[in-house]
Amino acid sequence: MKYYLIAGEASGDLHGAYLINALAKIDPDATFRGWGGDMMAAAGADLQKHYRELAFMGFVEVLLNIRTILGNFKTCKEAILAYQPDVLILVDYPGFNLRIAKWAKQQGIKVFYYISPQIWAWHSSRVHQIKANVDEMFVILPFEQDFYAKYGMEVNFVGHPLLDVIRDHHPDPDFRQKNKLSDQPIIALLPGSRKQEISRMLSVLLATADNFPDYQFVVAGAPSQDRDYYLSLFAELGRGDSIKLVQGQTYTLLQNAEAALVTSGTATLETALLECPQIVCYRGSSISYAIAKRVINVKYISLVNLIMDEELVVELIQDEFNVERTTQALNQLLKPSEKARIATGYQGLKTKLGDGGAANRCAKLMVEALKK
Repeated sequence: MKYYLIAGEASGDLHGAYLINALAKIDPDATFRGWGGDMMAAAGADLQKHYRELAFMGFVEVLLNIRTILGNFKTCKEAILAYQPDVLILVDYPGFNLRIAKWAKQQGIKVFYYISPQIWAWHSSRVHQIKANVDEMFVILPFEQDFYAKYGMEVNFVGHPLLDVIRDHHPDPDFRQKNKLSDQPIIALLPGSRKQEISRMLSVLLATADNFPDYQFVVAGAPSQDRDYYLSLFAELGRGDSIKLVQGQTYTLLQNAEAALVTSGTATLETALLECPQIVCYRGSSISYAIAKRVINVKYISLVNLIMDEELVVELIQDEFNVERTTQALNQLLKPSEKARIATGYQGLKTKLGDGGAANRCAKLMVEALKK
């Protein structure tokens, strides 16, 4: 069968790659084409556009880049029609993918959606759009099945794919030596994956390091950004010599860290599954944040707290994200009693997420649905 996948972010590229590998085992004659990243390409997809070209975040940023975004829709539609896939598989990335789903349905193309948009967080009315335009939905969070059921939509809960990703990760025992890190305990900094958020987050994160001279602060470079971009930011912020950068080693960094300051997103869940104590941080543009406050209807911004339905990890959002508050929160986080509390919470999180095998389970259900 012919599969066309669309993933617009680093996390979607990762999960799309696992899904491609799982589908290829079940369907040996499968061919894959689509939009994604290096991992999907390595898994065998004929990559037509890299997600680096799609990274616009926030309401204001989208408006400023509307011409480029509209051009991407046109290019994508033409590519799908030229390929004539048996199924279009959309991986998260709802701002783009929900619109493509509606168009694809009108063209008579079968549409599968892997990793539900977070419609339970805001703009829940989109469930009707999904119900109309998506043939099969494959969800990864335990509460999503019940959410869709309230709207009369049956979806497939396949488990969380990060459980397999982390299971397959093997840390490098020479991590410190290879990255020229000292024996000082490490605080990991995960400032996000897009340039807008990285530049916005790093000034506070790096300034916080001044208050912890007994620790070394190490930035996890996103795969979507070049090393030179980070080094130029460090120099601009006057931190060229005091901050270390590692790229393509985020999981090993977290496994070696005493704690982490993490920009909200999938990384918060990855950090938890790797059992690293964390503080969740986020700051958007003032206009984007003001709009978001009016439409978002969940208590927390981190997946960890959402899944646990409690504030297991501290969240510092917008004005709360400042050097004084990050310093206070990090001092508290480094206490043995706080680490023990979070470790217990992380075990509860893993229990809620269930067993691994999400991509294999999803691939099997997809192939069965295509044969009907």
